[in-house]
Amino acid sequence: MTRYLIRRLLSAFTVIAVVSLVTFLIFFALPSDPAVLACGKACTPDRIAAIHHSLGLDKNIFVQYADYVTGFFAGRTIGDGANAIHCAAPCLGISFHDDSNVWDTIWGRFPADLSLALGAAVVFMVVGVALGLAAAVRKGKLVDKFAVGLALFGISTPIYFSALVLQFFFVDKWQWLPAPNYTPITQDPAGWFQGLILPWAALVLGSMAYYTRLTRSTALDVMGEDYVRTARAKGLSRGKVILKHTLRSAITPIVTIFGMDFGALIGGSAIITETAFGIPGIGQLAVQSVLNVDLPVIMATSLFAATAVVLANVLVDVVYGIIDPRVRYA
Repeated sequence: MTRYLIRRLLSAFTVIAVVSLVTFLIFFALPSDPAVLACGKACTPDRIAAIHHSLGLDKNIFVQYADYVTGFFAGRTIGDGANAIHCAAPCLGISFHDDSNVWDTIWGRFPADLSLALGAAVVFMVVGVALGLAAAVRKGKLVDKFAVGLALFGISTPIYFSALVLQFFFVDKWQWLPAPNYTPITQDPAGWFQGLILPWAALVLGSMAYYTRLTRSTALDVMGEDYVRTARAKGLSRGKVILKHTLRSAITPIVTIFGMDFGALIGGSAIITETAFGIPGIGQLAVQSVLNVDLPVIMATSLFAATAVVLANVLVDVVYGIIDPRVRYA
């Protein structure tokens, strides 16, 4: 197990390194000049040349990439002379838009992203699996029809539409909840919870539907296997057959999808939800950086999202051996 985990971490590190290289090369493949973007409107050729030198853009591209990677582990100084800015490790650059440390900006928004992802993921995983399993056990009955209908409704409802509807009824019309916002849980746990109820609900509605359908189809396939029929013939209780044999075998592909979804959510994939509800997460930061053509932030958010997905997949591979005894780490 330990050797397998080491190999997976090494392969994950390789993937992250390749993503960082590709992202860095795309940064320089863009038609716009980073020095012009950093300079602003009132630029002269001399000023652009000075910015090229201060940002290290006059060096070989692979030397620049080496400086970029070194900065993440050891920090680096961006610029020279009176305009030099020390960027402490882990350094992902300095924003062109407001001269802020990119890593500090991302890390400051990470708690909002984690709160949104963790709360929504727990709900749509638990409720989706429970509904899908109930639908499989009661195939063709009222529960099955309700679960399938709810899944179809959730999948066909865009998040930006459900977000507006939820805010209209629960905030504006009925006034049951305050306007959605993010309050750090360390400051006000109750405000943290109330401010994220509607964003969680909007995310859960679509994702829960997918997990319901996936669990139902997978559980139906497993229930037709010989070992499940044997377990029934041996006189095991219905609950044991469903939970110990059916669910444990059906959960593996669900955990795979959950790992990728959760990693993507932490990486800022809930862009529409964060924008619709004004949650200051990494997804909203990515949108703002694109609008501002803030290339260091665009690079950093892309790399952060890729890292979150890769590490989530490593964790899923480890969980396989816990939930399914048939998995062996060769």
